[in-house]
Amino acid sequence: MQQPGSILCVTLGGHSMRVAEQLLGRGWDLAQANDLAAAGRLQAHRSFMLGLLVAGAELSVPETAVEACIGASGGSEWVAVCEPQALESPAFRDLVLGSFFDHLLMPFHLDELELVLGHATQRAMLRQRHDAARRHAVDALGMVGQGPAITRLREQIRKVAATEAPVLIGGESGSGKELAARAIHQCSHRSAGSFVAVNCGAISPSLIQSELFGHERGAFTGASSERRGLIEAASGGTIFLDEIGDLPIELQTNLLRFLQEKTISRVGGVRNIHVDVRVVAASHVDLAEAVAVGQFREDLFYRLNVLSIDVAPLRRRMEDVPILAEYFFQRCVAKSRTRVRGFSRQALAAMLAHAWPGNVRELFNRVQRAVVMTDRRLIGPTDLGLQAVENVAGMGLDLARTAAERDVICLTLTRVGRNITHAARELGVSRMTLYRLMEKHGIALESESRLHVAPVWPEPAPVIRPTPSPRVGDPLEAMMNAPSAGFHADWAGAGKPAGRA
Repeated sequence: MQQPGSILCVTLGGHSMRVAEQLLGRGWDLAQANDLAAAGRLQAHRSFMLGLLVAGAELSVPETAVEACIGASGGSEWVAVCEPQALESPAFRDLVLGSFFDHLLMPFHLDELELVLGHATQRAMLRQRHDAARRHAVDALGMVGQGPAITRLREQIRKVAATEAPVLIGGESGSGKELAARAIHQCSHRSAGSFVAVNCGAISPSLIQSELFGHERGAFTGASSERRGLIEAASGGTIFLDEIGDLPIELQTNLLRFLQEKTISRVGGVRNIHVDVRVVAASHVDLAEAVAVGQFREDLFYRLNVLSIDVAPLRRRMEDVPILAEYFFQRCVAKSRTRVRGFSRQALAAMLAHAWPGNVRELFNRVQRAVVMTDRRLIGPTDLGLQAVENVAGMGLDLARTAAERDVICLTLTRVGRNITHAARELGVSRMTLYRLMEKHGIALESESRLHVAPVWPEPAPVIRPTPSPRVGDPLEAMMNAPSAGFHADWAGAGKPAGRA
């Protein structure tokens, strides 16, 4: 357990003994290490709130080694004490500016050092509170956020997880439908069983029946042995049928029979196999409309739509954007050697003003790209590929939401050809509500609608600009895709195996 005032004092030259003795005399809890190896051993057995580096005129080890030691200390705040000549080294100056809370030059008065250490202690305690709040925002279900939409989703997941009925999850591409399905599995009594995710739109129509139901030996050319299908592999657990709306109409009959009788028949087989599995399905299209136009079986729709959950798009829970961005940032920096410390205020403002058409997957991609590509200590709007917002100091969260709301309405109207009925249905509001929102934001039906970010608040005349969109063909985008065709394992680190979310 960390104690206020606990310090790891690492000596790499200079008059360390006198500094250590004076701090011990003032009641500080001090552990001394005469090299980085000793510091590493101490860090392995104890946590320190503060780190103190005592250096002479020059370092006796590479700056990268010191940086690695600081990085291994978790949430500790570090203070450097050094000779003035040490700052003549550009590498050491860069290390101090990027990795230390503050520094003092020798000679100094002990009261000065205690003042700096006191401030560093307060910052370390603030960091602990911040980290604890972030861990609280990421619950046992792996769902990040504290807003009303994510809170309601958690409640719905816990309710439907207590039953065995099929669940149909709706939501836009990249909003986290698989994460919700995985959470349902984890909360159910089937959590010890397998969770098998299948993207129905990513498997070739000629192979999907064999993939889902399996095949017997000799069933077709190349079938040299019998093979269990994905449904059979999920027995005792949960199968997640993502993008169920892309399932060929002829296979929907076989799936309906499985839902009714809990049995399957392998391709080329003559016997029925009982399978104990729960079905959770998802689609980014409205299956009721697909039924109306004859693209989806009505009886299968009602079999799947026993319990339904909608995952809100990111633009409808903008209060969670900073929390999600911080969560993704911590995941990215934990897997790479980077000196990035976080997001600038301008970056946070730009994220709150963006409409996020790609939802959570777009946010992850932009954060991951920024961590890799930025050369600054703090990520800026350009690193994220977003338009900078002016007058950041005067921008509040409500104003950022207003700007995002206007952008989404303009984007939707443009996409549906200015059709109010279709736009209202897509936005999930009534026609009268949409008319009121258009009047509120000054959106004329006869004018061309484009996304914009106002340069200052309160909003002046609209400034027209194109909507930033995720880069096509970016290797970081590919990192979000699952490596296997048809099914994948982790929403946060994988995404979808094919073009659809």
